[in-house]
Amino acid sequence: MKESGNTTQEAFPGQVHQAPGGGILVSKLDEVINWARANSLWPLVFGTSCCAIEMMSTAAPKYDWSRFGFEVARATPRQADVIIIAGTIVNKMAPVLKRLYDQMPDPKYVVAMGACATSGGPFFYNTYSVVKGADHVIPVDVYIAGCPPRPEALIHALIALQDKIKAGGRIDKIRIEKQ
Repeated sequence: MKESGNTTQEAFPGQVHQAPGGGILVSKLDEVINWARANSLWPLVFGTSCCAIEMMSTAAPKYDWSRFGFEVARATPRQADVIIIAGTIVNKMAPVLKRLYDQMPDPKYVVAMGACATSGGPFFYNTYSVVKGADHVIPVDVYIAGCPPRPEALIHALIALQDKIKAGGRIDKIRIEKQ
């Protein structure tokens, strides 16, 4: 403890000392790591229905999701950071989705794209074989409404996911709705 005048100050364990030359260099390593994670996401595509067509067009040259940091889609969950669920999830496919999610390294993120992935879909909702949303199988970070949602909605959702990662994961669920 240091005493200065009438006040007593405790030494802060992470105190930054002046660098030679009088300048102070302060950097938060967590912010740098989160920035790097957010700008180099590798998606794993889980396309089971018509939303997968819109997802594929998002990776094509017209929309080019790689310019936003979502590089080439991975064929293995062990190299992926985010799984994009695009389409209907049936009961027989739910264990496969759970296994893929479990094989992804941490931190991992999930995007549910379209009405079928978010809530079971408008056409198959009352069907006995359809799971009523991906969040019944794995935790979902971003929900995208639409049947099917446009490629711009997927890009908007991925940018919202980047913002969540840059904030250190402090944002809860993200819902992207049609305007």
